[in-house]
Order: sequence, then structure tokens, then C-alpha cells
Amino acid sequence: MRPPLSRVHALRLRNRWKFILLVTALATAGAALCQRHGWLRIHDAELAAYDQGLTFFTRGHERSRDVLIVGIDDRTLQGIRDNARYVRNYGVYPYSRNLWARVFEHLMDEGARAIVFDGVMDERGTDESNDLALVQVLEERGIPLTLGFSVNAGQPPLPRVEPVNRFPRPPAREGPSPSLPVAEPAADPFAEPQEPPPLASEDVARALALAVEHPGLGLPPLVQKPGGSGPRLVLHPVPPLPMLVPTVPGFGLVMMEEDADGKLRRTRFAYSDGANTYATLPLAAAVDLLGAERVELTPGRLRLGARELPINLDGTAELDFGGPWQERFQAISVYAVLEDWARRREHRERGTSFVPVLPEGTFRDKVIVVGGLSVGTSDVKATPFQSEAPGLVKQAVVLEALLSGGFITQAPFALSLLLTCAVALLSVALLTLARSPLLEIVWPLALCFGFFLFTGVFLEHGRVHVLSAMPIYAGVFASLASVAVNHMFANRERERLRQSFNRFLDKTLVDQLVEQQRLPSLEGETREITAFFSDIRGFSTFSERFKDDPRALVALLNRYLTRVSSVLMAHGACLDKYIGDAVVCLFGAPLDMADHAVRACHAALAVRDEVDALRAELRQEGLPDVYTRMGLNSAEMFVGNFGSEHLLDYTAIGDGMNLAARLEGANKAYDTVILIGPRTYALAREHIEARELDWVRVAGKVEVVTLYELLARKGALPAARRATVERYAEALALYRAACFEQAVRVLEAALAADPEDGPSRALLARCAHHVFHPPAMPFEGVTNLEK
Repeated sequence: MRPPLSRVHALRLRNRWKFILLVTALATAGAALCQRHGWLRIHDAELAAYDQGLTFFTRGHERSRDVLIVGIDDRTLQGIRDNARYVRNYGVYPYSRNLWARVFEHLMDEGARAIVFDGVMDERGTDESNDLALVQVLEERGIPLTLGFSVNAGQPPLPRVEPVNRFPRPPAREGPSPSLPVAEPAADPFAEPQEPPPLASEDVARALALAVEHPGLGLPPLVQKPGGSGPRLVLHPVPPLPMLVPTVPGFGLVMMEEDADGKLRRTRFAYSDGANTYATLPLAAAVDLLGAERVELTPGRLRLGARELPINLDGTAELDFGGPWQERFQAISVYAVLEDWARRREHRERGTSFVPVLPEGTFRDKVIVVGGLSVGTSDVKATPFQSEAPGLVKQAVVLEALLSGGFITQAPFALSLLLTCAVALLSVALLTLARSPLLEIVWPLALCFGFFLFTGVFLEHGRVHVLSAMPIYAGVFASLASVAVNHMFANRERERLRQSFNRFLDKTLVDQLVEQQRLPSLEGETREITAFFSDIRGFSTFSERFKDDPRALVALLNRYLTRVSSVLMAHGACLDKYIGDAVVCLFGAPLDMADHAVRACHAALAVRDEVDALRAELRQEGLPDVYTRMGLNSAEMFVGNFGSEHLLDYTAIGDGMNLAARLEGANKAYDTVILIGPRTYALAREHIEARELDWVRVAGKVEVVTLYELLARKGALPAARRATVERYAEALALYRAACFEQAVRVLEAALAADPEDGPSRALLARCAHHVFHPPAMPFEGVTNLEK
């Protein structure tokens, strides 16, 4: 008689319970260690799972009733640019501050509750009357404005003070104020502006600091970690314009606070520089709006006067976006507000009928967040809902949560650890007792999907973030320990990868490639990578010196290639091939690199330094020069093993590779060392110093490509070199506007200060030619590069 199935499972449990408990403990401990140290990309997995749950379960919030966005969008940039009167009065972006005087004035006339400006005003304008116009409006209207301020490592520290929260005062008069006169330009534009009276640093500190009690919780320090090793740099507040400090009622720290992958998911509320406490911009605004005399930040709680909000135990909070920002917040163009102000002004002065652009009551009783919406304002960030969202959306989401909503909080770690142990126990027990091949395949999928639904319920109904990756990792570890069927397959796959890539990839990266969960497709795949080409200038002439001693040529070339290749591989490059003296390598394949463009740029700069050192050695040895030029380009390319059954080569093909090679050759036309393509510049611009050189049309192509010269790492460009770059940019703009004579004068001044600047010489020659031989109009400003 066949024994009942339950009896079989009971016997298995009796025989295997020690194994089940051991695997449960080891899987739980392994997952917890991964969570603590970030092993196996568990943090990336957690962020991905959180983003998926957030976008699937928490979208659909109703549009905010308290917060409205007024932003500089594309319509504003284009509308002001096309309006001669606006350009004369406000300039082009970034606009003079009398524009904000008009905008703030009109918002208050329309009944706005308060204004939060997501930006800083710490530099004087070229016309101080525009700054004074803003101060006049703020003083006369008593505008409840909260203004942002930034921090900088080079800023002197402010003294320790007792903060004084200056709540906005009521306006000096009721009703709309008479419009400010349009600012006229100064009689002598070259006259030195009158210095405002000095402002005591104690007064600045009292205005910027905010008293935040934080018993049992350490505030995050204002520090900046430099690249590589070295001490952390303390950041200090950059004071706003002295005339604004006594006028603006509230100031808040502008911090984007993005995660390591560049996405905005969470926020802190206050920071410290060791002397004072500074509230973030939304918190500073909420303090004034709620009239909070007391702000208390404790583990798990934020108290603003009578309002109390749950937050994380470490003092952070996760943002409840509630959907794409366009669905969550009403957004109004700054241009529309400006148009309404102008129409009302004309109505008062000339008696014309007032036909508003915006419906009446649009701003009534709303908190207005003002800032940049267009990509042209360079304030674009990623959120779980959108890859490109204006940075001010974070301020609006936090402010909405502080005023009338709430935040998403993370479940206590002990609860997540208990859940991890339960998942590991269930996984090992189920697979050990059932011994079903089908279940061994289905269970990991069911585990991921089930946990997605489980944590989604907490997100949707409790606004609680339960860790997903740690329990899933524990379940997977336990499942693998129970099944243990792919051990030989894993060893074979690792050996194949090592044999395939050890020839042209750094050993450390090969090990990382082996251990990552997603193995590259050696059969070929399309992905975005950065291609690198380098070549020695005049190699044919170079090699003629060794026509009687080819062994010496080979030795020298091997020495050069070894030095260059070592630098490239140290930055994560995959060596593709050598073509004589030329080096071709790839960044971002076969190993995935989110920062492939940044790595490639930093590698090129390191190669330049290494080659300079080698050139100095060769000069001392009486050997020929190895002046090297480089070209970099990022694009979608097809990568994989190509060749025949006799010889395979891991490489990339596509137009992106061709353009990288053309960029290397284009150095000759501009007397440059490193040229990069537009996509590489876009991906790495936050980490490098580069200048736009030209619009070019390479041989065999019809589309126009923007050319950039890579100069240095971010912040490492000398002041004299930066001045040359700025003059070149000015001359390039004049050249494209067909103002060749003016461009010649600017370039001659640039070369007088920096005679070795090759791009300035090249552009000067081109402009001088056009002076005597005017090109056909309209002038497109594009240079055709031959092979």
C-alpha cells in the first residue's frame, strides 16, 4: 500500500530538518550581509523593485490643491526671446531680477498664499537697479517668499548663532500695487556699481539657519566627497545678495539629494555644517506656512508646530510622487504670468480692456513653487516615474507632503529581517520536501511576483516600504542550496567567460563580469557604449627613422602600447584591437557600465598624461616623439563576437564606431588632443571640462555633428585656460552669426593670452578668410571634414 503523501513529507522533514534550519540561517545571514555591504548589486535590485512597486501601486493621486508650479518652460524661453521689449527689460535666460519682481507682484495680486523660489540669488546682476526693483516689491508687498541658497566648499564658514525665524509680515497695503517702472539701463555701463553696505556674517547666519531640535538623531553633515581618496570637504552656505537678506522672510537649502543612480526618491529635512542647522527649502517654506514656532526631528517623527508626520528612523523620508508630475501638479508658464502682468499694467495706464491669459482664481490661496521646467534651464532629474523631470518637482512633492499629505516610510529593519527569514525557511522547506523539478523552476518566479504584490499592498494602503530584495535574495539563496543543480553549469560558464575575455579585459573586470547576475550575450547584442580611438601623429615619418632597425621600432611601439593599454584597462576599457600604432577599445561592453562615457573621458585624460610622461622619457633617450590624438563617441552599437570558425574577435560595429574614428582624425584640423562626440558630452558633462568646438559634417555623412574638445576633469581646468575657452565660445557664437570681423578681434585677444590654443588659431584662419571671401548666405556655420 502506498503511504500517504503527508507521511512522506513528514519523514523527509524528520531527516532533513537540520539542513533546512542551517540553510535558512545561512540564506538569511547572506541576504542581510548583501543588504549591509551592497553585495551582488542588491541595492540596485532594491531600488528597481521599489520603483516598479511605486509606479504600479501608488500612481493616481489627485492633483494638488495646495501647491502650484510656475516654471520657466520652453514657451517662456522662446516667448521672451521673441519679444524685443522683454529682452530689453529682462535679458535672456537667466533673466534679470526685475522679471521676478513682476512675477511675484502679479502672483500676490492674484491671491497667492506664498511663493517658494527653487533657485538662488547670490550674485549681483549687471544692472543693480533690477535687483533693487525686486527688493522694492518684496518690501512694499511683504511677499511671503522662501528663497533657496546653496553651499560651497570654498565658502568661509558662518559663525554659530541662535536662529531667528522671521515669519512673513502682512503686506504694507491691501490690493494690487502700482506697477514698478521699467528699469532703464545705467547712464554709464562701465561705471563701477555702488557697493551695498556690508552685512554682518552673524546677520546672514541668523537669516539662513533654522532652529531644528533633533534629540536622538544626528543631522547629516554638509560635506562633499572628492573624487578618489582624500579628506571630505566641508560645505558652507553661500550668502544671498546682501540687500535680500533682511528683506526675504525665509531661506531654505537647495539640495537635490539624488540616489547613487541619479534618481530622486527620498529627502532629508535639515543639514548641519558643524556650527548651524539649515533646513531644506520645502521645510523652511512649510515652517512659515504653518506658523510653526517649533521644529522637532526625531527618529521616526517630524513635528512642525502642531503637525506631526511619520518619517524614517534615520531622519529621511521617501517621496510619494503619486504619478508623473504633470498629473500631480498644475504647471503655469512664467511667460503667461508675465503676459498677464503686462496686460494689467497697460489696462491701468491706458484704460484698455483687461483680457487675462490665465483664468481668474488660478493662484488664489495656492503655494507657488517657482523654478525651471525646460531642459534649457539645466535642472532636469530622474524620478521613479520619469527619466526626465524638472528638479523643482522634488520641492513641490516634499512641500505638498509637509502641508497636507505625507511621506512613504521604510519598515523597521527587524521586520524586514524577520520576513527574510520566513521566506528563506519557506523556500528551502518547500523545495526540499516537495522535490518537484517543475516547482524548482517555477518557485523563484513565483517568489518574485508574489513579493511584488505583497510589498505593493504595503505601499498602496500603508505608504510603507518593505524591503523586497533582501527577502527575495534569501529565498533564491535557499532555493539554490536546496536544488544545487547548476553547479557544473556555473563553473563551465565562468571558465568560458574567462577564456573569452582575459585577453582584452582587466582581470578584476573579468571577475566582476563572471560574478554579475546578467551575463553578456556573446552572440551579439545592441547596447549603448563609448568607443575610443587613438593614433600617433605622423607615424609613417616616425617609423622611417627605424627602417634599418625594425626591432627597435617594435620595442618602442610595444612600450607605447603597453603604457596606453594599462591606463585604459585600469579605467574599465575592453581592448578591441591594435591597428599598427592605433588603439581601439570599448567602454560599456561586455561589462555593463552605466558611467561608460565618464570612464572613457577620464581614461582619455589619463592616457594624455601618461603619454606626456612617456614623451618626456623618450626625449631624454633621444627617441622620436609619440604625440597621440584621441577620439571618443557614445552611441547604440552592435557588440559581440565576429569572425569565422577559425578566428573570433569581440568588437563593435555601427556608425558610432566610424564617428569615433573620424573624431580622432579631426584633431588634426583643430590642433587638439581629445575630441568627443555630442552623446559622450551629454552623458559625461557633469564630470568633465569640455568646450564646444564646431558644427561639422564628416565625410560620407549628411547630418551635422557638434564637436567637443575634452579638456580636464570637472573643476580641474586652470583659470587661464578657462578664460581662453570662454573667449573661444564668444568667438564661435560670432562666427555662427556671420560676424567674422568681431570674431577675429576676440580670437586675436584669445591668442595673445594663449598663443598655443589650436582651436583659436583654426577658427581665426577661417574667420579671416571669410572676411575677404564672404560665404553664401544664409551662413550655416558647418565645417566639412574630409577623411
